[in-house]
Amino acid sequence: MYILEGNIGAGKSTLLKRIKETDSDVSVIFEPVNTWHKQRTGQSLLGSFYRDIPRWAFSLETYAMACRVKEHLREQKELDPYRIMERSIYSGHYCFAHNSYQSGGMSDIEWSIYKQWFTFLVHGQCRLPFGFIYLKTDSEVCFERVKRRARSGEQNITLKYLKQIDKMHDHFLLNKEDVIPELEMIPVLILDGNKPFDKCDNIFNEYCDQIEEFMHKTHTPVMAKEHQITL
Repeated sequence: MYILEGNIGAGKSTLLKRIKETDSDVSVIFEPVNTWHKQRTGQSLLGSFYRDIPRWAFSLETYAMACRVKEHLREQKELDPYRIMERSIYSGHYCFAHNSYQSGGMSDIEWSIYKQWFTFLVHGQCRLPFGFIYLKTDSEVCFERVKRRARSGEQNITLKYLKQIDKMHDHFLLNKEDVIPELEMIPVLILDGNKPFDKCDNIFNEYCDQIEEFMHKTHTPVMAKEHQITL
């Protein structure tokens, strides 16, 4: 299993949709955003979070972690290694939840509880991916895409927040700062999310070739020693 990571509006879903439409042998698993977007009460947990982060950060991040763990456990049972899952329990922790704590959205005790659950689930339940695919996109580009798509629940996302999340992704995937030791050896393929791969077939095909080559190099149990692979 491989994991596609990137900021909000980076183009992750667009890339996976295009891959799904091709004759590629690579399977894709989309992030279950609607799971925490629309609840039975009619209240959007995601929308509530963007309106009042200190009130809803712990609720959203713990619920999102539970959803991602269920998805991870289901997908790790698959024998086919050529599968790409959109986002993960790892970025949920190192990027979004950690940012909520650093920016004051979570209290010390909430962050402590969240970390305890993350440690228990990651070490006891979730197998490591073969690699991460980082669709790195400038925050300003992400912001314009978010405004353009006008997705329900995202109206209150700010450029400041996207810059914070971009920084956290770099710490997590490029610098491997404060990650668990097991993640330090997981290779990372970096793709430029600023390019119009959604409209240009040449760019999209180039990215598909890079992804397939990355998978062929890294799908063995012995991880490559390189932390980053830019093809």
